[in-house]
Amino acid sequence: MLYPNETHPLAFILLGIPGLEDVQCWISIPFGCMYFVAFFGNCVILFVVRTEKSLHEPMYFFVSMLAVTDLVLSSSTLPKMLSIFWFNWREISFEACLTQMFFIHSFTAMESGFFLAMAFDRYVAICNPLRHSSILSNNAVLVMGLSVVFRAVVFFSPHPFIVKALFFCQTNIIPHTYCEFMAIIKISCGDAFVSKAYSLTVASMIGAFDLMCTVASYTLILRTVLSLPTKEAGLKALSTCSSHICVILVFYSTAVFTFLTHRFGHDIAPQIHITIANIYLLVPPMLNPIIYGVRTKKIRQRIARVLCFSMR
Repeated sequence: MLYPNETHPLAFILLGIPGLEDVQCWISIPFGCMYFVAFFGNCVILFVVRTEKSLHEPMYFFVSMLAVTDLVLSSSTLPKMLSIFWFNWREISFEACLTQMFFIHSFTAMESGFFLAMAFDRYVAICNPLRHSSILSNNAVLVMGLSVVFRAVVFFSPHPFIVKALFFCQTNIIPHTYCEFMAIIKISCGDAFVSKAYSLTVASMIGAFDLMCTVASYTLILRTVLSLPTKEAGLKALSTCSSHICVILVFYSTAVFTFLTHRFGHDIAPQIHITIANIYLLVPPMLNPIIYGVRTKKIRQRIARVLCFSMR
């Protein structure tokens, strides 16, 4: 029986990428590679920060928090997505769908919050270096990390309850590769204006607040760098921010595009929208460990020592 209580189905059917069913097997190859890199790379980052005492600093603690977020975010979507592409296992239970939806939206918000925390760390390190250790003590870092998690959980916990209160009287087929809140809302019956407005408002407010504060931090950093007595000192200060700026650009560029397509892009082809939505969840978790591993000297040196030791 599809609708045991006449309100919601026992399970949803995820279509994958509508219009690209014939090539989904080929699409799964780069997606699977991205997941492998994301999983392996973030595990390496966590191992390196955990075992190298010189990396027990606020910046690398935040990098570790970001790595955990990326692991959860990619692991909550890719395995099911690949099962659709490879084995045509499209069914997902109603409860599992709500769980996946909560993890996707809440951990995306956590990622944005950790980017802001890292920007604040760079601001203090460059603009007020003498007080860096006192302002960003271990307790302060812990409080900031817990605050980011708490904010995401509080604002996105209503999503599963909103979906449970909806009626699904026509179909249980979700034209997407994962249980996205807006995709579920679109197949529900009745007026879902309030539900859409809540989700878009919360996501836009959190994203806009984090982005504006991050931009403000780097504006102050740039002003401080330009006032340094030598060009070399300024370049050295900026080099500590380069990896962070790279991952922020990747994250927010895809996030903004995804948000705008939900809000205004009604004429965009579904396969384009869904592909971008997948990139939004897969590319940042893949690139973050690569960028930090390549552009952060301490992490790069530690990884090189580990590799050299394992090859002996």
